[in-house]
Amino acid sequence: MPVQIPDDSDFSSFKDQCLSPDGWVSRYSKGGVTVWCRDEESRSVQKLKMRIVCKDVTAETLYDVLHDTSYRKKWDSNMIDTYDIGRLTANADIGYYSWRCPTPLKNRDFVTMRSWLPLGNDYLIINYSVKHPQHPPKKDYVRAVSLLTGYLIQSNGANCSTLYYLTQVDPRGSLPKWVVNRVSQLVAPKAMRKIYKASLKYPEWKRKHNPSLKPWMFPEQNTLPCINVSELTVQRADSLENIDESGLSEEKQHSDDEET
Repeated sequence: MPVQIPDDSDFSSFKDQCLSPDGWVSRYSKGGVTVWCRDEESRSVQKLKMRIVCKDVTAETLYDVLHDTSYRKKWDSNMIDTYDIGRLTANADIGYYSWRCPTPLKNRDFVTMRSWLPLGNDYLIINYSVKHPQHPPKKDYVRAVSLLTGYLIQSNGANCSTLYYLTQVDPRGSLPKWVVNRVSQLVAPKAMRKIYKASLKYPEWKRKHNPSLKPWMFPEQNTLPCINVSELTVQRADSLENIDESGLSEEKQHSDDEET
């Protein structure tokens, strides 16, 4: 299946999903974070939506934090590795991300096409999985599939913003129920709070680390190699290994996984 770079209608549809209450069931609401769930297609492919209000953080700062891969290594403790592979257009690129799963599950990784759009007081970033011939599945990871993942950032005035995160990922495996519950009750809320805390510290960090370098805002700064969209295909889940981890028991996690 050929890869289509998202257009305005795709961004508009994603925004509508973030803002619409229809079909979503609240699974968590505490400390300023709300998590909603809805099941799509099968029990292994769950759709999650989260929202957090970020006081003392501008929408533009949140947008920068979510783009800045150098800074991500400072706050994303679930990340094993991430890097940019190449650019498609001024507002679309291909990247790699590997994610540390709860013990004893195997770690997952992704190759995704990411596209972004500042729109008035809103900022949007969306991605979905693609196949790149030079980045096949790795031996020690399960290649998972992002069907649709992204962020909507809305400005709530001069120094306040709201962040929505929506994700639908096929983990390529039958997961135990405790994993599904853990994601909605602990992992997802913790991730949203981490983004908020990281955003509070970002302006000071950025002043000391290439403050004028923001290729997501200034395409002329982008030095990634160009990729032709014809080199890519949509990553179909059924072409990847599918593993059964449904019988695995939960192990005691490191303290970093505890809610803060």
